Amino acid sequence: MDRYRQIMADIRRRVAEGELRPGDRVPSTRQVAEQWGVATATAAKALTALRQEGVVVTVPRAGTVVAEQAGSRLVRPAPAASPPRPGRERVVGAAIAIADAQGFDAVSMRSVATALGLPTMSLYRHVRGKEDLAALMADAAFGELEFPVPPPAGWRARLDLAARLQWRLYLRHPWLPRLVSLTHPQPMPNMFRYADWAMKAVRDLGLDPEAGQMAWWTVANYVRGTATNLEQQAESERHTGLTSDQWFSSHMPIFQAGLPSGGLPAEETPQEFDLTAFFEFGLQRVLDGIAVLAGRRGAGLQARNPARTVTR
Repeated sequence: MDRYRQIMADIRRRVAEGELRPGDRVPSTRQVAEQWGVATATAAKALTALRQEGVVVTVPRAGTVVAEQAGSRLVRPAPAASPPRPGRERVVGAAIAIADAQGFDAVSMRSVATALGLPTMSLYRHVRGKEDLAALMADAAFGELEFPVPPPAGWRARLDLAARLQWRLYLRHPWLPRLVSLTHPQPMPNMFRYADWAMKAVRDLGLDPEAGQMAWWTVANYVRGTATNLEQQAESERHTGLTSDQWFSSHMPIFQAGLPSGGLPAEETPQEFDLTAFFEFGLQRVLDGIAVLAGRRGAGLQARNPARTVTR
């Protein structure tokens, strides 16, 4: 059977079994080409033939969707013949499990469908593609965060906890930092909930809104930036079989030999590297800097408003 006819038969089957219902989007020409491993011309030929049969129609700004009367033109098999359709939560959960075990690069529509025991194209009823799936994965991960009630007293304690919550989340999901963007953030409700909780601490600093926002972004991006090393660390351990401590110990003579100064004294030569300890040290320095900023702001307010100084 020609490849384009195989594609047509598979899409017809999915419509007949109810995996694709009237109004559901069908894969685009590019998606068909990718999923079936055919040229775009072959994919386009299959979709054109399905349109001519009345199985699908093209809707402006919506793409190609299943026609309203398509199901009645096809013979439906017994309900038991079709596998159960996963909900969006199952799709996202399977993707997160793959990313946790193998890294984000192992996540694809095909790998998720395989994990669920379903046809790859059936997932497009729940997500538009890998980009959409990635955003849902990130939001689901941030949904795992739980905030203490009441929150810690004082801005520093609250920001410190907010940073640690984010760091622990990245430890559980080393792939997550790459899906969090400072310049092109995705509309993720659970991330917004986390940011709103954390930024309440910044409001206690007495900074103007722009400076307060910058202070929070500095903390959040410090955590994310440091955490980008976690996925690479996990990937390196999978490939080399060495932990970071073992890597440092075995490669330190090479590092020392490459130093122009001839190397470091033995007592100053690190034999291990603890990323969490590095995170802890840097976090305190970032918070120290915000404390200085807040102190300067407070001093400036007092200088401009000496009458507000009250002796008790």
